[in-house]
Amino acid sequence: MFKTLLRAWLVLLIVLAGGAHAAANAEFAALTNQFLDAYWQALPDAAIAAGKFDGAEVQPIPNRATRQRTIAFAQAWTRRLDQVDAAALPPGQRTDLALIKNELAAIRWNLTTFRSHEWNPSDYNTSNGLDAILNTDYAPIEQRLRTIMQRLDGGPAYYRAARASIINPTREHTQLALTQLPGALTLLDALDKMAQGSALGAGEKRIFGQRVQQNRAAINTFMAELRVIDASLANGSARSFRIGRDLYEAKFNYEIQSGMTATQTYQSALASKEQLLQRMQQLTDTLWPKYMGETPKPAGRTQQIKLLIDKMSENHIARGDLFAEVRKQIPLLEQWVTSHDLLTLDPGRPLNVRETPAWQRGVAGASIDAPGPFQPQRATYYNVTPIDGETPEQAESFLREYNYWMLQILNIHEAVPGHYVQLIYANKSPSLIKTVLGNGAMIEGWAVYGERMMLESGYGGNTPEMWLMYSKWNLRSVCNTILDYSVHVLGMREAEARNLLINEAFQTDNEVTGKWRRVQLTSVQLTSYYSGFAEIMALREDRKKALGAQFDLKKFHEEFLSYGAAPVKVIRSLMQ
Repeated sequence: MFKTLLRAWLVLLIVLAGGAHAAANAEFAALTNQFLDAYWQALPDAAIAAGKFDGAEVQPIPNRATRQRTIAFAQAWTRRLDQVDAAALPPGQRTDLALIKNELAAIRWNLTTFRSHEWNPSDYNTSNGLDAILNTDYAPIEQRLRTIMQRLDGGPAYYRAARASIINPTREHTQLALTQLPGALTLLDALDKMAQGSALGAGEKRIFGQRVQQNRAAINTFMAELRVIDASLANGSARSFRIGRDLYEAKFNYEIQSGMTATQTYQSALASKEQLLQRMQQLTDTLWPKYMGETPKPAGRTQQIKLLIDKMSENHIARGDLFAEVRKQIPLLEQWVTSHDLLTLDPGRPLNVRETPAWQRGVAGASIDAPGPFQPQRATYYNVTPIDGETPEQAESFLREYNYWMLQILNIHEAVPGHYVQLIYANKSPSLIKTVLGNGAMIEGWAVYGERMMLESGYGGNTPEMWLMYSKWNLRSVCNTILDYSVHVLGMREAEARNLLINEAFQTDNEVTGKWRRVQLTSVQLTSYYSGFAEIMALREDRKKALGAQFDLKKFHEEFLSYGAAPVKVIRSLMQ
């Protein structure tokens, strides 16, 4: 009798607890929706990036009042979320709560401490919003053009506020803005041409044309002001682009959200660099007779590897074949992933290879422009920066860097099964928070992991050539971390950076020039590749040990990707 009563009480408690948890879950889900509504209002450009175009007709003005409202939003929501009992939530919602609170803390830190709005003029460019509205098929083209026309009305005020916000900029970011803003003028011309040839009324076309000219004048004025600033900084008085140890560690904590600090990640990268060089030495010994014949080996390890890679890099595509070759490789990679049962691919999500828009150039040579979770059917753009304008020497340097083997690895990283595939999975995640607040280290880490996964499956025929070039590519990710930390925290100079990248990471001069430019213009982002990759590899090996014979690689990949773009440490906690 006692046991029966006890059992009944236990059942009742379980039912009551389940009901309480269900109520807490529903309450937090409603709170999350309220947060996102407030988030879109506070950060309208984030809404557009997510594929949400309600309110896209209003151009946000980057002035002090806007920044103060954004800080107030972050503070108010932090107080509100501090009242939530995280222990009462299931793991998925508990991690959503932590991600939202991290985002709010990062917003406050960026606006009150990091303050890039004061020293980075390249932050100010209206093109991304205009381009997203134009190239997302969320409404008929005339409706989108009307939205653009309304948004253009705020353009002149935007650039006036931008100039008023800039205080003591770095010269590097000032020059980047001057490189990218002419692309904004090109976009305006394209928009006007499209509007004038559309079904808009005559009055609308006239207003559209007037606003394009007003925006052109505003951009030209802004550029003239930046040229004056740039000239005044030529004497070396500019703020340093190096952000220093304290800002670096804090930025790493907010953006990477790793299980390690920035310093620990840097030390781990140094150890990985040595392991890769040892492996590359073994592969060099194997391949030397085939490519170098009777040429005697130099004494140093890195000299031997460099000579061999230089010789192998002669095997590359012709200058005019870049875009054709990239387009040809995508379906071959998709076929490999499917036939080797690595992932389930979605054939209904198009990938368009295009030239990098002019206003996005100057930082990376290739990138993915993916749709947000509210417009998952929109095409994904694989941006490749053309080399048409390069000198013969620059073009040859690029083609040798992206030689026969390396170009394949680039396409694996950017497209299949890298960024393109991962971001499609992210848009299907049941957690909107984990997709909207995507973690850069998980995103880049997956792309780097995808390279390793493909070679482990036999892609490239398991040849020593492919493994050597993969090792060089992987060394690039490792040295990205070493370079970024060394430059921003340890004060590494350009000559030291070039020595690292050319003589210890075997990169070509063109690649090194671009990387030195990139490390001056960004901070912490370059660490995301190695940080995310290392954590994914560690997680995979831990799951193999835990599951033993039950471990299934495809299931691991698909479960991992099902959590949106959450930090790897969050995915680890959910998978366990």
